[in-house]
Amino acid sequence: MVKQSKPITRPTSSKVRQALFNIWQGRQLQDSSWLDLCAGTGAVGTQALLEGAKEVVGMEINHQACQNIQKAWQKFSSPCQSFRVIQGNILTKLHHLSGEKFDFIYFDPPYQSGLYEPTIELIASLELLDSQAEMAIEHDPKFWQPTQCLDFFKMHRQKKYGDTFLSFFIVP
Repeated sequence: MVKQSKPITRPTSSKVRQALFNIWQGRQLQDSSWLDLCAGTGAVGTQALLEGAKEVVGMEINHQACQNIQKAWQKFSSPCQSFRVIQGNILTKLHHLSGEKFDFIYFDPPYQSGLYEPTIELIASLELLDSQAEMAIEHDPKFWQPTQCLDFFKMHRQKKYGDTFLSFFIVP
């Protein structure tokens, strides 16, 4: 009997990922800068590179996942694109991005992690979201409600895909 190993990440479903890029296709994806928090498999960052993003930064706590993301992004990036994979806890590593601005931020933490509020507060205090930018947060409403970040950002829209929600925020 072969023992199945537990996956190291919970990837964003291809349906949700495709929906995200369909929603954002009207925005300028070409030459944009992306921040992919709790990057997991790196699929969202990979898609951003394929869509022509000039810069993608991924942050993930799992070391093996970071190595996998690094390999994937090398494979799918062009010489005119840059990417960084930062391994570690986002609550301590986000400070390393102080002074940077992103056109798109995608945040998909483990639903029960308790990372939503402190991370959103850090994104706001570090002013990582550019004034004309948008942030998408993947969540299950059983574990987090988007109203909990309205002190920092304005909810722009929300989409539901089964039990998964994407809530979109802009700088007020």
